[in-house]
Amino acid sequence: MIDRARLESIVREAGRIALAAWPGDGHRLEHWEKDPGSPVSAADLAVDEYLKRELRALLPSAGWLSEETADSGARCTQDLVWLVDPIDGTRDFIAGRQGWAVSVALVNRHRPLFGYLFAPSRRRGEGGEFWKAELGRGAMRNGEVLVASTRGDLAGARVPAPKLAPEDADLVRIDQPNSIALRMAMVAADEADLLATLRWGFEWDIAAAALIAREAGAAVTDAFGKPLNYNKLDPRAFGVLCCASAMHGQAVARLAERAARYSA
Repeated sequence: MIDRARLESIVREAGRIALAAWPGDGHRLEHWEKDPGSPVSAADLAVDEYLKRELRALLPSAGWLSEETADSGARCTQDLVWLVDPIDGTRDFIAGRQGWAVSVALVNRHRPLFGYLFAPSRRRGEGGEFWKAELGRGAMRNGEVLVASTRGDLAGARVPAPKLAPEDADLVRIDQPNSIALRMAMVAADEADLLATLRWGFEWDIAAAALIAREAGAAVTDAFGKPLNYNKLDPRAFGVLCCASAMHGQAVARLAERAARYSA
């Protein structure tokens, strides 16, 4: 159906385009706010244009949904759709920090088939961190098979977060990248046990990472514990919960009251 080698090369080139503008390497970057609290940079737009051109050429039958492209809704009539965040973690990108990645997923009838993340500023000696997954075929990072966290108890779980709520004092905070996709990937790599958000978010932020985490053995749902669907007319979901499968029920129960309150 698709040239996997070409797809990987496209994602890698997108990462190189972003890296060539990254302030962490001393580059000057034009950036601004699309809306208050929503930063964007010239690099986001350049990567978006490159991916739009190359991915559409790779699979002309697929629709398109990207953070940096106006959405017409026409994609909803198509079974195959690209879900793209050209630079997930733009705040870290603009600040010259490493917590950002290019995120690309191909969705078929509301389910991700392929998921790719490329974080070229990380593990520079290995050419960056390259994560990929294919439905039913597992997940890998830099060629190594991923096995997600298998922790069974919520207490003591490692959570990438800047701080923890008082009711979560029994959890263990670890450093977080700005990219939510990379935080989910940390669960896939058994570098974290739990990632949870309690806000409305967009499909392009999580589609690739959700497949990577699931193929590694993690549980991935919305904040209420319900399955995530993609290529909806309204491309949002309330929260994402990515965690070791054995603790998913405990996590859903702990978040239930807050999820109901914040989503109202």
